[in-house]
Amino acid sequence: MKIALVLIFALSIAYVHLRGRVRHKLTRQLGDHSSFLAPINSFLYLFSKLPAKPYLPVEAFPELKPLQDHWQEIREEGRQLLHVGEIKKSDNYDDVGFNSFFKTGWKRFYLKWYGESHPSAMALCPRTTELLQGIGTVKAAMFATLPPGAKLVRHRDPYAGSYRYHLGLDTPNDDGCYIDVDGEKYSWRDGEGVVFDETYIHYAANTTEHNRIILFCDVERPLKYRWATAFNRWFSRNVMAAAAAPNGDGDKTGGINRLFTRIYKIRERGKALKKRNRMRYYLEKWAVVAALVLVFIYI
Repeated sequence: MKIALVLIFALSIAYVHLRGRVRHKLTRQLGDHSSFLAPINSFLYLFSKLPAKPYLPVEAFPELKPLQDHWQEIREEGRQLLHVGEIKKSDNYDDVGFNSFFKTGWKRFYLKWYGESHPSAMALCPRTTELLQGIGTVKAAMFATLPPGAKLVRHRDPYAGSYRYHLGLDTPNDDGCYIDVDGEKYSWRDGEGVVFDETYIHYAANTTEHNRIILFCDVERPLKYRWATAFNRWFSRNVMAAAAAPNGDGDKTGGINRLFTRIYKIRERGKALKKRNRMRYYLEKWAVVAALVLVFIYI
């Protein structure tokens, strides 16, 4: 049984690694967070209604039309949040999903995260919150900025239970501000939306002198069968929701982020070791991974 589980994991990781035209180095993929969810993601890919492509037509998600229709109202609330300094990075190491983005200048303000709307969002941007509450397939949403000169490194998002929707609000309207998904570039434009599969390797950059504000949403991946959809919703409700991060004191912090706050010191030690001695860092890292595999096999 354990050998079968190891084989399932290995085959799933191989599938995730080979999916798409752009790939990480194998050593990075093995340690990437997407590998830990590879069996679940392979299941979701298998039962997806839509084709396996980096970009999907926005028309395949008609429920998003109210956001497109009211983009100027949403933009005004986003601009106001930015003006008063509410679109910001986390200072408390309580946002494990996006912590690595903050160092490059990316900032966010959460509207909801796999559950109810954030109380701070309902207070500060009621119109956007109202629109989102009327769309059941939007599982998470935020305002996100990418200032001039900022960039996001190549990465996969860990969970395939959703697609990513970006609605341009206040953008440079220039090809110098773009996202690249599996080798295909898209440049944001005011009032225009795009849907892509965030589990393909992607990165973003703003080489212009104008800030970029977008509405960023996770939209439930359409699946072929009700039981598959039920599993996706269960996982989202019980696992993804645990990665909730707050905008302020009145918002909920999920269990994963409460744990992340505690273990960040260990991660900082690892980063310091990597700077001093890369060989020792990787030896220790893979020794821990090997030990965990052996524990799984023999216990």
